[in-house]
Amino acid sequence: MCAAAARQGGGRAVLADTDPDRARGRLPAGHPAVIRALIAGRLWTSLRLRLLIVFALVALTAAVSASGIAYWLNREAVLTRTQDAALGDFRQEMQLRAAALPVDPMPQELQRTAELMAGSSPGYSVLLVDERKDHRIVTGSAGPDAFTLDDVPKSLKLAVNDRKKVTADDDSEYHMYWQRTKPGGNPYLVGGTRIAGGGPTGYMYKSLATERDDLNALAWSLCIATALALLGSALLAQAAARTVLKPVQRLGDAARRLGEGELDTRLDVSGTDELADLSRTFNKTAEALEKKVADMSAREESSRRFVADMSHELRTPLTALTAVTEVLEEEVEDLDPMIAPAVALVVSETRRLNNLVENLMEVTRFDAGTARLVLDDVDVADQVTACIDARAWLDAVELDADRGIMVRLDPRRLDVILANLIGNALKHGGSPVRVSIRVDGDWLVIEVKDNGPGIPAEVLPHVFDRFYKASASRPRSDGSGLGLSIALENAHIHGGEITAANSPEGGALFTLRLPLDVGKVIAGGDGGEGTDDADADG
Repeated sequence: MCAAAARQGGGRAVLADTDPDRARGRLPAGHPAVIRALIAGRLWTSLRLRLLIVFALVALTAAVSASGIAYWLNREAVLTRTQDAALGDFRQEMQLRAAALPVDPMPQELQRTAELMAGSSPGYSVLLVDERKDHRIVTGSAGPDAFTLDDVPKSLKLAVNDRKKVTADDDSEYHMYWQRTKPGGNPYLVGGTRIAGGGPTGYMYKSLATERDDLNALAWSLCIATALALLGSALLAQAAARTVLKPVQRLGDAARRLGEGELDTRLDVSGTDELADLSRTFNKTAEALEKKVADMSAREESSRRFVADMSHELRTPLTALTAVTEVLEEEVEDLDPMIAPAVALVVSETRRLNNLVENLMEVTRFDAGTARLVLDDVDVADQVTACIDARAWLDAVELDADRGIMVRLDPRRLDVILANLIGNALKHGGSPVRVSIRVDGDWLVIEVKDNGPGIPAEVLPHVFDRFYKASASRPRSDGSGLGLSIALENAHIHGGEITAANSPEGGALFTLRLPLDVGKVIAGGDGGEGTDDADADG
């Protein structure tokens, strides 16, 4: 209890604090794992949990504030009413009975008066003290509590015996003072005053245990009310979370399905709130996206069909032209010297056009998803040697490979990849071209390194792009710009990859990585027949 001494009735007051020990509130330590989780932020990853915590904190703050204010107001009201009633009755008894005692009353008279005052009091004890001229102390006490002068706080004794100067506004030499104490942990109200003109000093001693019990019951009631408010806020937060988060969750699921390619995904819209507007916006966006993707797919399919049809239609006349150019090439030495260069140009361009058509058909198969693998067990060193020998590159290529490296893949497509990589290295990098073969775990690694200046930094990201030419000033060249792109597509269909870089020793370095057993990596790898061959192209 907070102890305070205040004048009862007069114009001035004396305050004294006799309860130095106050209870200090402490926060619960909590479980260490929970504290670490809160610090790490793991418990804040859920929007539902954050909403529950915010609602709980708001409700807890409001309930604690309201309960604290209610408890403080009731406490002050209860204590003020009790002490006013007790001090008022004690003051009246002092005026009626203690003031009637003679100067230097006998101990029996003090005892009798104390008993009369305590008998008519609302449950407090009385102590009357008279100090003789020889400084002897005579006392008389009565009441439900054993009350002695030692139980009176020193600050209250000093305040009671302090004589005030009589003024026009205050004609009392002595005033009544009170103080709340807790001897032995039990709350008591102590009041005192002195009779002017040499009369005795009187003290009253009233237990506040009843009031304490009433206030404790009130505190428990407020705690229960706070807990119920906290529970209600949690239920309200749960309801709000379901109302708000369920549409958001449906929207997230719909967006995820839309991202996975289900372009016909739509949301059921009801209501006119912000979430309903968001759902309508999502539906409109999904509808526009579906229409745009359908249009793009139709145009892409039309373009693929056009390229496939055009390539197919060109093959028949190209076959005839190729046969004619082969005949002309055999007779070029017997032709007029003025005509021979033109014939050589026709032969070269016819071959180039034939390669372009074959490459376009190969690209069309990849785009349409009709390209299939024909798997076989292949000795990689023999396969590379056959590729180089078939194109008369033996003098320009150095092979670093061990015999007996067996790989299960499509030998025709591996030949296409090697022909394009080695041919590109010879055309743009220069000989000698070094081809090294090694096994890295479950992967076959083939490196093709040329002896040229390397690939410019601005060209390196585009070397596998279709129809990309490194030099804009040379839009016309022997190649179509599709060879490396076709090589990359053939690597992908095997479940592999091709990367391009510049070697630290100089020159361009192309690295092909293929699984040792494509059948285990690619589902349904043992597909249909292989496509037509594609020649090396830069």
